Amino acid sequence: MNQSQHTHIVELNQQSMTTLPSNVDVPTYDRSKVTTGIVHIGVGGFHRAHQAAYINELLKTPGNEQWGICGVGLLEANRGLRDVLNKQDNLYTLTIRHPNGRVDNTVIGAMVEFLFAPENKQTVIDKMAHEDTKIVSLTITEGGYNFHPATGEFDYANPDIVHDIENPLQPITAFGYITAALKLRMERGMAAFTVQSCDNIQHNGHVTRKMLLAFAHKQDSQLAQWIEQHVAFPNAMVDRITPISKQSDIDYVTQAYGVADAWPITCESFSQWVIEDTFSDGRPNWDTVGAQFVSDVTPFEKMKIRLLNAGHSVLGLLGELHGYSTIDETVSDPLFAQYLRAFMDLEVTPLLDELPGIDIESYKDTLIERFANPNIKDSLSRICSESSAKLPKFLIATITDNLAKNRDISLATLVIASWCLYSDKRVNQQSKALEIHDVMAAELNAAAKLTATNTTSFVELSSIFGDLVNNEQFVSHYAQAIAALYAPSSQIKSVMAATLAKKSN
Repeated sequence: MNQSQHTHIVELNQQSMTTLPSNVDVPTYDRSKVTTGIVHIGVGGFHRAHQAAYINELLKTPGNEQWGICGVGLLEANRGLRDVLNKQDNLYTLTIRHPNGRVDNTVIGAMVEFLFAPENKQTVIDKMAHEDTKIVSLTITEGGYNFHPATGEFDYANPDIVHDIENPLQPITAFGYITAALKLRMERGMAAFTVQSCDNIQHNGHVTRKMLLAFAHKQDSQLAQWIEQHVAFPNAMVDRITPISKQSDIDYVTQAYGVADAWPITCESFSQWVIEDTFSDGRPNWDTVGAQFVSDVTPFEKMKIRLLNAGHSVLGLLGELHGYSTIDETVSDPLFAQYLRAFMDLEVTPLLDELPGIDIESYKDTLIERFANPNIKDSLSRICSESSAKLPKFLIATITDNLAKNRDISLATLVIASWCLYSDKRVNQQSKALEIHDVMAAELNAAAKLTATNTTSFVELSSIFGDLVNNEQFVSHYAQAIAALYAPSSQIKSVMAATLAKKSN
């Protein structure tokens, strides 16, 4: 259906939902009866495609009305999102694109409020402290947790953290808001809410607990002790590929069913959520809508981070250098698919733990199918963004583990060497400038630029690589990879093919 078939375009809101075609899944529940049980900080695309979609499904079953979401935007950059959601009664379209070309459209009604923190900090604190709020959840990306990438310790030098410790009622960071709300709960003799990370970080609950307690101890030691005793921080593994929304996504929704949605979300059909069942004050029955509650999420996290996330980075860095622009385009190249599968089979799988209920070979097959989904145009520049925060967990941990077991690391090491070339030259092999988003971009570039005179200068950045530069086996592999990549008229694909050939011998 094209746009010309729609004589009248309506704006997406509560009233216009009744006019949508029958093939659009709209909330059948009464949103006016839904109350906020979850306050969520960081309403990005992933939250709207993942946790909010699970709640939307749950709300279709009567008796779950207490689990609506109040979204919170902490940053000035969230002002535009606030305006869109206000106008659309906090509704948005989720366009789910299957690998076979099928498309499902769902209007998500799980978010019933949105608060823009910079304009009224106290309202956000009060909302979290309200007795109806059982969970404060987070998708604030790796950077939002304020830990040092190499040491994993809390960064007290961050100016926003310094401000929040000194000004507890005028917070800027997630930690500032959460501790202010928990302090009210403690003073009022109320139960604690659960703090639930939904970010793609290994042991995300443990990390959140460690960082929040580090912050709280600095600000109020009595509160920190109360948090230690009363607040649950469940670990969870989350998974759904969700590209950044583009104009083409907005156009698709308008053309498909005549609705103007200023901020729709597109995602893949696959979704996974594995959660440790430890909550302070109740929780939604997410397991009735596809999530899995377990006693220990560690093996699932490790599988996902080392295979999916690392796999993304392998394709991202190698693909960007070659000149590809999306994940599906990259993995559709047989050499890249072969390289990725060899990396997963030979350097990652032997390190994984027992995975109850998971067929690991089938999981890897599904990963390649998901990456190849031509309907999810996930850009390599997004995948490569903030590599300095991602790669220590996704890829460098695999190298370190393999070195400890005296196993080969050649495929992963070539990716690290490619990251050096990427950071140094900042162009692909067609001499087109790369779009680099990384808080450490300047440091990475400076270190990579010294490679010509000092082969290991890039991996001497200890905040990212730890002491890898002191490992002879790693340095030997890395030096070979750098020599191959920096050779005159070197081509990334020929270096990949040579690395693979040597691996199979």
